[in-house]
Amino acid sequence: MQAPDTPDNETQRLAALHALEVLDTPEERAFERMTQLARDLFDVPIALVSLVDKERQWFKSHQGLEACETGREVSFCAHAIAYDAPLVIEDTLHDDRFIDHPLVGDLPHIRFYAGYPLRPLNGMAVGTLCIIDQQPRHFSERDLKLLGSLAGQVEELLRQHKLRMDLTRTASRFEALFTKSATAKVRIDHAGLIIGINPFALNLLGYEESELLGKNVATLTPPNISPQHDSFIARYIAGSEPNVIGRGREVEALHKDGRTIPVHLAINAIHNDHGEVVEFLGVLTDLSDVYAANRRMHKEQNLLKVLHQGITDYQALMSGKRLWIFLMEALRELTDSDYALIGEVLSTDTTNALKIHAITDLSWSEESRVLMERLRSGDMILSNPKSLLGSVFAHGEVIMTNDVYSHVKRGGFPPGHPVLHNYLGVPIFSGERLIGMYAIANSKQLLDQSLLDWLQPFTDTCSLLINLYSQMAEREQVTQDLARARDQAEKANQAKSEFLSSMSHELRTPLNAIIGFSQLLAKGRRDPLSEKQLRQIGQIETSGQHLLSLINEVLDLARIEAGHLTLSIETIAIANVINDACSTLEANIEAAGIRLTRKLTPLNCLVTADYTRTKQVMLNLLSNAIKYNSHQGSINIAVTQLGDEVRISVSDSGKGIAIERQNELFEPFNRLGAELEAVEGTGIGLAITRELIGRMQGRIGVDSTPGLGSTFWFTLPMAEQSAAPESTLSSPPVETTNHSEHVFQLLYVEDNPTNQRLMEDIIEEFAHVQLHTAASAELGLEIMRQSTPDLVLMDIHLPGMNGYQALAEMQQDPNLQHIKVVALSANAMERDLRHGFAAGFADYLTKPIDIEQLSLTLNQFLNAVPRKEP
Repeated sequence: MQAPDTPDNETQRLAALHALEVLDTPEERAFERMTQLARDLFDVPIALVSLVDKERQWFKSHQGLEACETGREVSFCAHAIAYDAPLVIEDTLHDDRFIDHPLVGDLPHIRFYAGYPLRPLNGMAVGTLCIIDQQPRHFSERDLKLLGSLAGQVEELLRQHKLRMDLTRTASRFEALFTKSATAKVRIDHAGLIIGINPFALNLLGYEESELLGKNVATLTPPNISPQHDSFIARYIAGSEPNVIGRGREVEALHKDGRTIPVHLAINAIHNDHGEVVEFLGVLTDLSDVYAANRRMHKEQNLLKVLHQGITDYQALMSGKRLWIFLMEALRELTDSDYALIGEVLSTDTTNALKIHAITDLSWSEESRVLMERLRSGDMILSNPKSLLGSVFAHGEVIMTNDVYSHVKRGGFPPGHPVLHNYLGVPIFSGERLIGMYAIANSKQLLDQSLLDWLQPFTDTCSLLINLYSQMAEREQVTQDLARARDQAEKANQAKSEFLSSMSHELRTPLNAIIGFSQLLAKGRRDPLSEKQLRQIGQIETSGQHLLSLINEVLDLARIEAGHLTLSIETIAIANVINDACSTLEANIEAAGIRLTRKLTPLNCLVTADYTRTKQVMLNLLSNAIKYNSHQGSINIAVTQLGDEVRISVSDSGKGIAIERQNELFEPFNRLGAELEAVEGTGIGLAITRELIGRMQGRIGVDSTPGLGSTFWFTLPMAEQSAAPESTLSSPPVETTNHSEHVFQLLYVEDNPTNQRLMEDIIEEFAHVQLHTAASAELGLEIMRQSTPDLVLMDIHLPGMNGYQALAEMQQDPNLQHIKVVALSANAMERDLRHGFAAGFADYLTKPIDIEQLSLTLNQFLNAVPRKEP
């Protein structure tokens, strides 16, 4: 027996066979009819539709033969496939190839065979339509042509089978896209009636499917716009320019319970093969989280504004009642309340009492108006510890109720008193000492713990300002006891530094969103802004950066006062520092129209100092010389050698400083009245400068004559001229490898939704990075174990497990310990960075996010990730 050869195109042929998806499928009537027709037409006992697989031949139809498949090595059809042409054997006993074939000598005793190749796909022969007889017979050209026609019909049946399989699979896929989609989808007919709605939409809108099918889609829209829906559809079908269909827009959907839900609505028309509209598909995207994020951002901006004004303009606020009115009105605006008060807690021999400094007018009669005036003026002190107010100022309790009249500590309200729906009273502590309280009533917001937590920065600011107010009042009243006043001021200063340091995280978190989104909006390539919008965004970013610089100044002072500032003392060329600082402020100097001159003698003078902090000192002195200079004035920088010291001086042509006030220049937050002018600043720059120079073994001073200008100078120890400063080598640029076919997986663990959204918008610019977010460390670890990311960005302050604990758990897990983790936190103190690196973070980035630095970091770590074969 001669075995059949293997065709040269066997791989492509088998691919075409398997693409038909017909092997091992049940019998089909159409194929059975075709083989029966072949039997009847040629008067043979056996007719087969044979498909030749890799190691077998399988019969889709086998009329006259019980077996449904045989091995390929005994297959007559395999010979037809090898020849890629019709095969006719009129008598197997006269053919050397088949005379000893087992199917000739045994059942089914084949004496005659005729097979016609089947080519249903791409011309590839996948099998045959064959007829078999147990007697030899003659097969004419007409018979062969007739067999070929029948084979063509079988090919069409095979193609129809594949089409049915494809259609079934497509229908299942589209059904899944509709019913299992995580987006709300509604199908609508010509009349605007709902003919289908998926579970996600039902859950979003609060309905059961039976309640909506057959109803007009206007059921899901607010009453003021529902009549317009039918006209939208009718006008579109009539050929009018569409207003909604084919275009996305933000609208409100009506929930079953009557509330509205902000959604983005996109309606698409579905056409048939003739271009006729057969139905409409509406896709609704829930915008509730986006709207809530915008509201939170607006609230955070208002809170930042209050904190910024309170910290930077506190001296101007200390005159008269300005501080108290400012805090009360800010409190009302932040909480959207009708009424508010703020007062100072006074200690007595028996219990605490409350002196109200500012209160919203609650008067309803002449008598009550007189009472309100007494409260405002401070003539009337409240001392009842059993009232809603007394529980706060006497016992330091937080009192919060959304139903005032059912509260156990509510006192009686006289007739005519305004109705109070809710009430919140908050004590203000300075350490363990109760120093004040504030209260609100009739807030439009729900009073709960989240509101109280959100107000904590405001409460801390009140504590700081009340402390400062008390200190200034005491200083004015107790002028004889200077030592005591100085001790109190130092304690308050230390409390302020500790408070501002702890506030760094809370202030940087909202700044992260403000500065980050500003940069994204300004650099957006997909939706470019107009020039006006770019100017506005620029103002937002500039203001955010300015506020960040103020916070950094305050943190610098806090580090210095706490003794946590680390200096890197080395030999540096003072000329390099001066040139660097002048280059940084070159644009500011030109914008102010100021003439700058430099006299460096000797030119190549070397000192021992910290380069970065020395530059900070120069920038501070130059900035002040620019801000307080006269119009079209001048600045002169001079360097002179005085024994073993080098003296650097910065002279301006401003209005000068009175000699009796020069000793106040280096006091923190003392701006000598400049806060009442249009010059920005905190008043702590010179205080930081003095501390930095002192830490570098130098001295600082000022020489000034009113009307002629001022000269600020400082000294630094001279270095041996033989000690050349070490050159700083710039880091080589990070090479960006083009992983065009690879998508990097980046996991961001962050519980703040605004920061999550900011990171999503930033990563949109990275074409080959896919971002995943987790709102907790626990969820982040679960995601890592399910699908290993290439890199993890980890916040530190997280609900439940914090970032350090999550990193420690990763380091103990053999499957996770190889993953690089970059900390991204609002904890920006130097000790925080040292702690982070010591714990094992690959890098430590601080908020607000520097998008350029983030991009470099991502490129650095992601490009180091080994590429996975697709």
